[in-house]
Amino acid sequence: MKKISILGCGWLGLPLAKSFIEKGFSVKGSTTSMEKISILENVGISPFQICLFEDNIIGEVTSFLENSEILILDIPPKLRGDVKENFVAKIKTLIPFIEKSSVEKVLFVSSTSVYADDNVTITENTKPNPETESGKQLLEAEQLLQKNKNFQTTIVRFGGLIGEDRHPIKFLAGRKNIENPNAPINLIHQKDCIGIIIAIIIRNCWNEVFNAVAPFHPTRKEYYTKKAIELKLPISYFNEENRSNGKLISSEKVTAILEYEFVSNITTIL
Repeated sequence: MKKISILGCGWLGLPLAKSFIEKGFSVKGSTTSMEKISILENVGISPFQICLFEDNIIGEVTSFLENSEILILDIPPKLRGDVKENFVAKIKTLIPFIEKSSVEKVLFVSSTSVYADDNVTITENTKPNPETESGKQLLEAEQLLQKNKNFQTTIVRFGGLIGEDRHPIKFLAGRKNIENPNAPINLIHQKDCIGIIIAIIIRNCWNEVFNAVAPFHPTRKEYYTKKAIELKLPISYFNEENRSNGKLISSEKVTAILEYEFVSNITTIL
C-alpha cells in the first residue's frame, strides 16, 4: 500500500485524498485551520495542521512526511488582494524537509498561467513565458523542484478550475467590457483533476510535465453567455473592439501517455 502526503487539503486536495483512500492508499493530509482537522480525520485522512511561511514552517512537518513515498503539493500562491506572498521562498523553506524525509516523488500542482497569451496552441514543448506574478512564481517553484536530485518531480499544469461549487461565471455574470471575447476557454473539472493525478501515480509517471484542460475550447463569449443563460444569471458583455489575446492548451499528452479519458464532456463544461 502506497503512502501519500498531501500538503493542502482544500478544494482539490480534500476530495483527492478521499479518492486515494477509496483506492486503498494511506493518506496524510494538511490544513492550516484547526477547525478542519476533524473533517480530515472523519474521512480517514491522518490530519496535520501545517502552516508554511516564507522563512519557517509551523506544525509537525517531519511527522507529516515520515514514511510517505509520495508528496503532493497543492498550495497555490496567495497573490490576490492586499496580501502578497513570496511563494518561491515558501517552497525553498519546504525543500530541505523533503530532502531529509522518505519522500521519493513529488507531484506539484501548477497552472497553465506559466504560458503567455500568444494566440497559439500550447503543448508541453512550448517554452513557458508567464505574464502574471502568480505564473512567474509558479514557474520558478516548478524549476526548484525539478532540478532537485533528491526526489523525482512531476508537474501538472491545470487550466481554470471548475466544479459544482466553483465556476468563473459567478464572478463574470453581469460584468461589462470583458476583454478577449474570442479567446478559447481552457477549463478543467475537479473530477478530471483528481483522475489525472491518480493516473500519474498509478502509472508511475515521474520527471514529467503535463498540461491538463478539458479538450473543448469554445470562445469565452460563447461559453460564458451559454453558462449564464443555463444558470439564469445576468449576461456578461464583452469588449469586441480590442483584439482578443489567448491560448489554446493541448492535453494530448495526458490522453496519450496516461491513456486518460476526460470525465467532463461538452455537457458538463458548457
